[in-house]
Parts: sequence; C-alpha cells; structure tokens
Amino acid sequence: MKTLYLCNNPYKYVDNDIFEMDFRNIGTGSGKTTFLNALSDFIPKDERIITIEDNAELQIRGVPNLVRLEARRPNEEGEGQITIRDLIRASLRMRPDRIIVGEVRGEETIDMLQSLNTGHDGSLSTGHGNSPRDMLSRLETMVLMDLEIPIAAIRRQIASGIDIMIHLSRMRDRSRRVLEIIEIDGYDMQTGEILTHTLYEFQEQGEDARGRLQGSLVRTGSLKNRGKLLRAGISLDDQRSGEDKHEK
Repeated sequence: MKTLYLCNNPYKYVDNDIFEMDFRNIGTGSGKTTFLNALSDFIPKDERIITIEDNAELQIRGVPNLVRLEARRPNEEGEGQITIRDLIRASLRMRPDRIIVGEVRGEETIDMLQSLNTGHDGSLSTGHGNSPRDMLSRLETMVLMDLEIPIAAIRRQIASGIDIMIHLSRMRDRSRRVLEIIEIDGYDMQTGEILTHTLYEFQEQGEDARGRLQGSLVRTGSLKNRGKLLRAGISLDDQRSGEDKHEK
C-alpha cells in the first residue's frame, strides 16, 4: 500500500507517490478519516483521484481532477443499490492515478487488491484490525467471503499490492496515535507467509500532570524495498543527511 505521513514527521523522507498502497489498520474512532484527509495534502495536484466511500466524509482539497463516488442503498423495492464493489470496478475504467477507498469490510476487498496490482500506484484504504498483522489476516478472511481460492494466492496478492501498513489507535487518554508502521517485504514461498518488518513504533513515556500520554514514534527498522523510490529519483540517504544537518 502506499503511504504518507504527517504524524511526528518521522517518515517525511518518503514521497507519497512512490508506494503502491498504504493500508491503515485502524480501530473504531481512531481517526482514520482525519488521517486520510491529512495524507491527501501530500498528493500531487495534477493527478486524477477517485474517492470511493459509503458516506462522503473525505475532504480532499486542491485537486482539480477529483471524482467522488458514493455507495447507495437499495430503495424500498430492493432495487437501485450501488455497492463499494461496484464503484471500485467502475473506477478502473475512469483512468485514475490513485483510488482512495474509505474502508474495506467485505467482498470488495478482492477488487481493491486487484486494482493495487494493476498499476494504480499511490492508492489508499483503511480497515479495522487489532494490529497490522491482524489486518493481514482480516484481508484474507474478507477475500474468502466471496471467493474460494487458495490462501497462498490471496497472500501473494496482498504482498504484491501493499507496501506499507499504518496502525492507528485511540489511547486510554482518548488521544489518537500512530502506534506502528510496517513494511510488507514480500511472500515467502517456503513458509507460505507474508513477510513484514516494523519501521516505526510508538514508545510510551508515561503521563503528564494532566494525565495525557507522552511518547513518540521511534524508528526500529529501515525501508528495504526502495526500487520505487529510486525510480522516482529519491535517495533516502540524501534525505537523511539533510535532516541530520538541519537538526545540528
């Protein structure tokens, strides 16, 4: 998945139009819509963006070529329904640069994964899960809600289509935090598992006098798959050296 970033700015050296897909793994009320709105500010203004939602909540500004699609429930006669799945399929014929799906929660997951594997770099979506790795399992389960295909095939689709996963949560002091950012490394043919490693992790440092949590995102790993960055002319080493000079 493609991803980019506002919180604590630890990943600012990554350009938002490089990764294929960023998937936010989020609990209820953890601020996923607000986070998506923040990420949208990093989208280049000359791209064609298609947003797909149950209810229009995203507030993407400054993108002239923006198409908003919204699902529709059936009428009293049970007709006229337009599902998220219908909209994802229709969006692929609209020549989008990016597709942003507010949330996947069912059979539309397979269509989202297929769109990620057919050249729509920079697409974004969200889902509910207890952790990034739990979200991977939920994606598999949601695909199987509609199709009976080997689990290995599903995992290959996930590993190929998603680059980064971000885990958000509402903390005990009711603040919203980015708890973890992981990279999808690929699919292990021998074990049949999706390989991941953590890039950033939230480390709590106690509470202040008002009971508010204190802490920060701490870098715990390095980005391994840098091919898309290099093809875009972005060098992480150059970016980091610039940050170090700025800090000094």
